[in-house]
Amino acid sequence: MLDVVVLVSGGGTNLQAVMDAVDEGRITNARIAGVISNNPNAYALERARKKGIANCCISPKMFETREEFNEKFLEAVDEMEPDLIVLAGFLVVIPPVMIRKYRNQIINIHPSLIPSFCGKGYYGLKVHEAALERGVKVTGATVHFVDEGTDTGPIILQKAVEIRQEDTPEALQRRVMEQAEWKILPQAVDLIANGKIKVVDNQVRFL
Repeated sequence: MLDVVVLVSGGGTNLQAVMDAVDEGRITNARIAGVISNNPNAYALERARKKGIANCCISPKMFETREEFNEKFLEAVDEMEPDLIVLAGFLVVIPPVMIRKYRNQIINIHPSLIPSFCGKGYYGLKVHEAALERGVKVTGATVHFVDEGTDTGPIILQKAVEIRQEDTPEALQRRVMEQAEWKILPQAVDLIANGKIKVVDNQVRFL
């Protein structure tokens, strides 16, 4: 049984998608062992509480230095003994020491088709604003392993979403969530939980 720890900064819709998939049997051989947020007011923590899932808040604002936060953050993660760490809208930079410790055990969901509209500064609505500004006809979402770069780790799954002429950033964000993010994130967790993928030469191979 794969123990999954979900890191989230906001409402936790992707967390909910994973919880629902576990409940409905679309994710097998895995359970959510814990939820950590950097935001004490994140609704994601309430979602975890309602399900009886261990949860805590640990924020850089609680510490005098980033080094101290990184140390305590890693301790909080270690305490939950994760086999897989899922970044589900987590707006804190993962410390390099944690990436090294959990190499190919951390995945992230990003609301674009990487390598488009990704990297530093591209998060949340900013991604969809940029896609509409550029005039692209297709966007989507990507699940990838986390490495030391920003959105540069090996890609696991991608799903495309068509952009409509009348789209606003908010409407596009919602449709990318519904049609892509909430589908491929649970799918990726299930693949990992059942030993269906491995990383070879910085690329994901399906077994």
